[in-house]
Amino acid sequence: MKTPSDSYEIDLGREHIVVQQRYEALGALNDLLIAIWFLIGSFFFLNATLETSGTWLFIVGSAQLIIKPILKLSGLVHVARVRNKAPKWQP
Repeated sequence: MKTPSDSYEIDLGREHIVVQQRYEALGALNDLLIAIWFLIGSFFFLNATLETSGTWLFIVGSAQLIIKPILKLSGLVHVARVRNKAPKWQP
């Protein structure tokens, strides 16, 4: 009987790599934008007239924190679909 430790990593080819890289790039871009919004928002709080704008930047950054797990789950689902389309490996 096979156990989880008996499983093998299967190369799904170019399509798998492209899908994975796209989701990783989207995640990195999302992380960068979150950092930018929070940094600019922090500077805005140093000036009383910009506090409202700073608050909105924090809200946008916080909303993007929700996007991060959505991107991760979407990527996992997409890769699973690619995996299901791939020919099954037989030992």
